Amino acid sequence: MKYLLGYDIGSSSVKAALLEAATGKSAAAAFSPAVEMPIRAPHPGFAEQDPERWWNEALEATRQLKKQQDFKPDEVIAIGISYQMHGLVCVDRQLQPLRPAIIWCDSRAVDIGNRAFQTLGEKFCLQHFLNSPGNFTASKLRWVKENEPVRYEKIYRVLLPGDYIAMKMTGEAVTTASGLSEGIFWDFSKQDIADALLTYYQIDRQLLAPVVKTFAEQGRLLAEPASRLGLTAGIPVCYRAGDQPNNAYSLNVLQPGEVAATAGTSGVIYGVTDKTEYDDQSRVNSFLHVNHTTAAPRLGVLVCVNGTGILNSWLRNQFFENWSYQDMNKAAATVPIGADGLQFLPFGNGAERILVNKDPGARLLGLQFNRHQRAHVARAAQEGIVFALHYGAEIMQQMGTALTTVKAGYANMFLSDVFAGSFANITNCSVELYNTDGALGAARAAGVGAGYYKNFGESFTGMQVVKRIDPQPGARQQTLETYARWKNALMNIQS
Repeated sequence: MKYLLGYDIGSSSVKAALLEAATGKSAAAAFSPAVEMPIRAPHPGFAEQDPERWWNEALEATRQLKKQQDFKPDEVIAIGISYQMHGLVCVDRQLQPLRPAIIWCDSRAVDIGNRAFQTLGEKFCLQHFLNSPGNFTASKLRWVKENEPVRYEKIYRVLLPGDYIAMKMTGEAVTTASGLSEGIFWDFSKQDIADALLTYYQIDRQLLAPVVKTFAEQGRLLAEPASRLGLTAGIPVCYRAGDQPNNAYSLNVLQPGEVAATAGTSGVIYGVTDKTEYDDQSRVNSFLHVNHTTAAPRLGVLVCVNGTGILNSWLRNQFFENWSYQDMNKAAATVPIGADGLQFLPFGNGAERILVNKDPGARLLGLQFNRHQRAHVARAAQEGIVFALHYGAEIMQQMGTALTTVKAGYANMFLSDVFAGSFANITNCSVELYNTDGALGAARAAGVGAGYYKNFGESFTGMQVVKRIDPQPGARQQTLETYARWKNALMNIQS
């Protein structure tokens, strides 16, 4: 039997998946730790994690795979890696981390990015980077330069989280063009490194890791990490991508007009286009998609809500400690659309791009002690997350990205009938839920990178629609009315 091994390095957990290469069926899946990994916040707006913790959880998740499926180490033919986007890992010449990773929801560099946006010129930044430098990886690196100069001087390579895990496996500190674009290290007009931004930030281009192809051999597993993983040395790492481009790949969203969604710790709607589009207020993110080439451009246009699954997790930990997520979903379904007037604004996980990098915090509005119970809070939270995603989708639609059918993995918040149904009703789109996730997608992509699959289409063998949710006219009207009230509340706190 031949297997493909995929990892998804998240901020909550590290997932691992073993895929039967020939059939495309999942042979085993595991995640670690059992509870969400902590995010360190030493100051307001900060969000850090130890990159070594990701590696240790990857080791543990792999051990769990072995318990489920007693595969032989030499049966794994390739490894693929998906990872949380926009993180900053700084390593020295010994490839050791110099500080905790500054992760995606950290907002310390917002002002730095905003100043760059104004100084370089908004039009220039949007035409060249398709974004404001905002709170992306390049701006976080500038923060390190300004605030931790001694550490900065020791940096040998700047890596994204997936680059770091691949480096732990192969000893090779490399990255991809797609990865550089997610950090605002890429100039779309030049199809090269964003030298103008690096010059402005006084960052040496040599700190950026060498670029490798997204689907190709990117290094081979060394003996020491192979031993710790229970694998054979020499297995090639053949793919890496940020979690949202990878999620789109996992769902076979590769061509212009196709749309993917995810609702893990953060929530995302991701559409593929062949045009270099940008929002004048830089409320959406545009990146090189995993299958981008100069001859056939493919860009991902992304809207993100930071406070998605993390809101559900916070509620469970603080107020629903005796409930499972399934219990919360069932309770939410007992409450009518609109949660009897209760509204949740889910913006409590750092600066929100769709709100022009503002961080208003989360709000629970309309609470009545004599009417509302925990089930109302559970429903209001799920509706609030859906509404925040739709608010972002409206921006995408203004840019010309149409939503017709949305694909998502049957996982995380899409396991909730309330969440999936509300999403279909507010967007007026059919929602197709598939038997896949980021780790399985990374495994499939590794098969392409290794040449086992001759094309992208072959890699989706075994993937199926588990559930389809269509908009319901009556429920849609009620959902639109509820959204209008929610949006009005959002506008009031922003004014």
